[in-house]
Amino acid sequence: MSANLLKKYNIPAPRYTSYPTVPYWQKTAPTVEEWTKRVQKAFFVNPEISLYIHLPYCESLCTYCGCNKHITKNHQVEEPYVESVLREWKLYTALFSKKPVVKEIHLGGGTPTFFQPESLEKLIRGILDVAEAAKDFEFGFEAHPASTTTEHLATLRELGFRRMSIGVQDFDPEILKITNRHQTYEEVRRATLEARELGFDSINFDLIFGLPLQTASHIRDTMKKVQNLRPERIAFYSYAHVPWIKPSQRAYSEADLPKGEEKRALYELGRQLLETADYREIGMDHFALPQDALYQAMKKGTLHRNFMGYTPHFTHLCIALGASSISDSWDAFVQNEKRIATYRERVDAGQFPISRGHLLTIEDEVIRKHILNIMCRFETDWFDEESRFEALPEALDRLEELERDGLLERLPCQLKVTEKGRPFIRNICLAFDARFWRKQPEGALFSQVV
Repeated sequence: MSANLLKKYNIPAPRYTSYPTVPYWQKTAPTVEEWTKRVQKAFFVNPEISLYIHLPYCESLCTYCGCNKHITKNHQVEEPYVESVLREWKLYTALFSKKPVVKEIHLGGGTPTFFQPESLEKLIRGILDVAEAAKDFEFGFEAHPASTTTEHLATLRELGFRRMSIGVQDFDPEILKITNRHQTYEEVRRATLEARELGFDSINFDLIFGLPLQTASHIRDTMKKVQNLRPERIAFYSYAHVPWIKPSQRAYSEADLPKGEEKRALYELGRQLLETADYREIGMDHFALPQDALYQAMKKGTLHRNFMGYTPHFTHLCIALGASSISDSWDAFVQNEKRIATYRERVDAGQFPISRGHLLTIEDEVIRKHILNIMCRFETDWFDEESRFEALPEALDRLEELERDGLLERLPCQLKVTEKGRPFIRNICLAFDARFWRKQPEGALFSQVV
């Protein structure tokens, strides 16, 4: 990557896990009536739904983490939390005229394997008691290898889970120590091999570049260990340093962080090593082996991206259960209460625990589709009238400089991201972000793009 391009385009910008991005959601949360109407509309279009379940508890704090979590060693919290999640699920199923068909379940956190196997079994059986699993369902969970037991794996396998994601981040003990991540290579290896023996057919490792003290030798060592274990998928994320949002990141100095060219070189090295090992780059930050469903979806043009990352499946309705989780009906988002106590109080009182959200305008939906096209297919077009929006001329003007720098190719009513432009996907998406340009942030809001 050119140093000049990196210096020019490495700016603070959204990560585009949604459009509009959360800071640009409407100030007043949608009413329950507004949200439930959109849920029913999406369910009418297709009764196949995705479920995200947020399990927020962790026994210790990983200082790099930007997720919503609650640190405790008290496992008495498990049963009441599961009960509240199942009550919230019943609020949703009461809206439907027939049983929902569950295409995906993803258990995220926090640390899902903080919960004992019997608690997870109660949760999943409670979900499926009032739903059906789709014929080609995909159930996955996030695992901390230090807390994932053989019993966890066997229980989840029996419940239909075939995909596991491990937050590896880096294998170096010094980096794990400074980020307060308590795990070892042997624990990752054990969890991976045991999962395979039990019949899990897709294992993902989350890795991060740009961590404190991280160097090229760390990336080489991590990738060597990754290749030995050969997970089907890799998420290779850029560390987002936002201590004004996540104070735990002040546990180390900014002087400890690789920046600019040095940081980007870590990604380029990691990518080269993964591609040498036959992994294929998927969209941004993701890699998969050729036989994996994620790569196959990219080849077919069916790849989708949501709040959890890339997925082979698109569903009109993604219901998110648990504190802080974000649901998506395509034309609306809502986020649950972040505080666990407030979330539980509202659900236990029979209320949808909505704290904020956004009802998409027609323009929002059109822009959202363009951004998803760019992030999943590296191209988009506006041949049809339905693909155009009022601010499109301004977006096209902003693309001109990106085109001059060789980051994209402009054709009549179409753009294609070049190989050179892939590291700058978010900059290209930013050109379409009408809400951002109408009201640019006055202070620190987003992490650096690259």
